[in-house]
Amino acid sequence: MPGTSGISRRSLFAGSVAGTAAALLPAGTATAATGTNSAVGGASYRAAYHFTVPDQWKNDPQRPVWIGGEYRYYYLYNADYFTGAVGTAWRLATTEDLVSFTDRGVAVPKDTTPGGDLWSGSAVVDTGDTAGFGAGAVVVIVTMSPGGGTDHQEQFLYYSTDGGLTFTNYGTDPVLPNPGVADFRDPKVIRDEDRGRWVMALAENDKIGFYHSDDLKSWTYVNGFVHDGIGVLECPDLFRITAADGTVKWVLGASANGKSSGLPNTYAYWTGSFDGSAFTAEASDPQWLDHGWDWYGAVTFEKRDASGAVDAAARYAIGWVNDWDYADTTPTIDCDGFNGTDSIVREITLKKASDNTYYLASQPVTGLDSYVSRTVNLGDVTVDGTKVLDYTGISYEVTTEITWSRLTGAGLQLRRSPNGGRHIDAGIYADYAFLNRRNTVNADTSGKWQESHTRFDPSAGTVKLRILVDRTSVEMFVDDGRYTHTSQVFPYLLDTRLALFTIGGSAVFRNTVIREFSV
Repeated sequence: MPGTSGISRRSLFAGSVAGTAAALLPAGTATAATGTNSAVGGASYRAAYHFTVPDQWKNDPQRPVWIGGEYRYYYLYNADYFTGAVGTAWRLATTEDLVSFTDRGVAVPKDTTPGGDLWSGSAVVDTGDTAGFGAGAVVVIVTMSPGGGTDHQEQFLYYSTDGGLTFTNYGTDPVLPNPGVADFRDPKVIRDEDRGRWVMALAENDKIGFYHSDDLKSWTYVNGFVHDGIGVLECPDLFRITAADGTVKWVLGASANGKSSGLPNTYAYWTGSFDGSAFTAEASDPQWLDHGWDWYGAVTFEKRDASGAVDAAARYAIGWVNDWDYADTTPTIDCDGFNGTDSIVREITLKKASDNTYYLASQPVTGLDSYVSRTVNLGDVTVDGTKVLDYTGISYEVTTEITWSRLTGAGLQLRRSPNGGRHIDAGIYADYAFLNRRNTVNADTSGKWQESHTRFDPSAGTVKLRILVDRTSVEMFVDDGRYTHTSQVFPYLLDTRLALFTIGGSAVFRNTVIREFSV
């Protein structure tokens, strides 16, 4: 996926949100200290417990690899964002628990070869020395576009012999040249141990192509999976996962844009089978790993324990909390000197539905529990109408189970303003769950992408909600995490209230707990 953003759309916030940020920060509120740039007047829009780029710009996450007892997480980074210059490098951060990250600087620089800047791709650890760079070398296969534009995308190789901290280009020729098509990018490479070879999934417009290689240097096309109607398929993903009942499925995923069809613009996936060359989907239409408006370029990666052993029944996932429709429109530019925030890392599991189909469920990574700095236990709260709680906060998690006998809707007003006019709504209404950002500041000036929906059965009479709120994002997990909603938001920093509401009846918000985090 391209990573060429420069500043182009700042007018929504310049002089409005960002320019008045100091006045909007509540008295006594601590500011985040994870960045390298000072916030305007002490106010900060930098996330408190989500990963953010230290400075300038980030977009696509790249699949982390496990080396030396830690995950090495690469992402697209533009050090020249503030000059308006385009083009991205790969920057590196390391983490042991997927909550606290340490910046390691640029690992794969841009503009050092005729290929120019680096787009999305994937890193692998070549434990068997198949490429000849040494056992344990880290090999990156990445899209570059010599000459620029989508018509020149080709796949190039970089390698590292110091554990993925720095990389050397393997010549200046592509390892997979462009066959004369547009949209030929985002290679995702996995090791097929059953057949002793490497497999690449490549985004090719409405097709994901599959390629084989013995040495990571020479690639042969073998098959393709085609699906249209959800835009250009980007950032493909391919993995195997085992459900609790022992069922094994292959999953093929891709970032896709279903907005024109009333579908998400996030991570589409199909469950099915893969024979090493061809993927066969169990259903023609995809499922979606997130139903909000801002969980794009997502990657999944192996869950490992402290010894490095892989858990076949779970994976992790992380996504970019933004959207190309308004990627440059954020108050973090002026307040904090950066633009780029990720979702919380999520644990992904395969579950069986009542109709005997399978789906991926998501929950925040358990490592977040180690960073709880404050817990507010509200117990059971009965609500009929709107109840403003005696709690204020900017960054927190709230969990609750809503129960009722007769009801039209219920939920929470997050980041509510003092006068109640601004808020983000999350909950259920009639037969759907929803996340609505319409009544707060957000980057979607079109007004089209304000409320996201997922199916919900009201006859259950109960729903569990787990909602992560941070300075510029809301992530809602419904029931067991089958449905999640992520949306970027920019509430005024004085909007710190929290309220519960019902429509058409009363409800009890059971076991309501608020947790704050210090990362």
